[in-house]
Amino acid sequence: AGKPIISDFSTLILRGDRIGILGPNGCGKSTLLKLLLKQIDAHTGKVNIGTKLEIAYFDQYRSILNDDESIRNNVGEGGDYVKVNNKPRHIVAYLKDFLFSPNQIDTPVSALSGGERNRVLLAKVFTKPSNLLILDEPTNDLDIETLELLEQLLANYQGTIILVSHDRYFMNNIVTSTIVFENNTVQEYVGGYDDYLMQRPTSSAGGKSEPGRMNNSQKKVQKKSAAKLNYKEQRELAALPQLIESLESKHSGLIG
Repeated sequence: AGKPIISDFSTLILRGDRIGILGPNGCGKSTLLKLLLKQIDAHTGKVNIGTKLEIAYFDQYRSILNDDESIRNNVGEGGDYVKVNNKPRHIVAYLKDFLFSPNQIDTPVSALSGGERNRVLLAKVFTKPSNLLILDEPTNDLDIETLELLEQLLANYQGTIILVSHDRYFMNNIVTSTIVFENNTVQEYVGGYDDYLMQRPTSSAGGKSEPGRMNNSQKKVQKKSAAKLNYKEQRELAALPQLIESLESKHSGLIG
């Protein structure tokens, strides 16, 4: 028998929660997703799923697109209208939201770039009625404009979100709690990636830090800050120290 991937872990996911899952490649993130969705069974313990669960899955392998069909047919499935939030929208106007011009929408998916394929998949996923959205590495191959579009779509999403990502900025903007695979344990923390870094246990001599284990009341009141920077702004902020250092070097050279 192999070593258990997940043990001694318990959580309660409430409607409207936005859960991020962090950890190195191969640690068990996808296994945890499959356990939560009951695609595989746990050797011990149990998973209880609520009633009337409708799942939309943005998967890491982009497997639900038909390469031989056009963008229009992949998203609209042959119709001129799609239903979004229980309201009909014309396929041309809807795909324009995902940065496709009317001249592009009859292009076969096989001719698209990785980023364009992801935009088609996003458009398709958000036409599916759901109250649980699973996103496995959704930011791969997305440019800044599409990332901001995805962030806006998720901000307006009314259901529960489970997000697997290595993208620090994206996690900070989307999730309200984080499940982390670290040092052979699985632990849950309040907030996004940066919040996890502040709460994680330390072994410094100055004292011990308690892990940020969440209780149910914390989950209910945890809200996203209105002052959060968007994705582009966070990228620009992260690049500022290097830019300042470069400019100071140039300045020193000019006056030296």
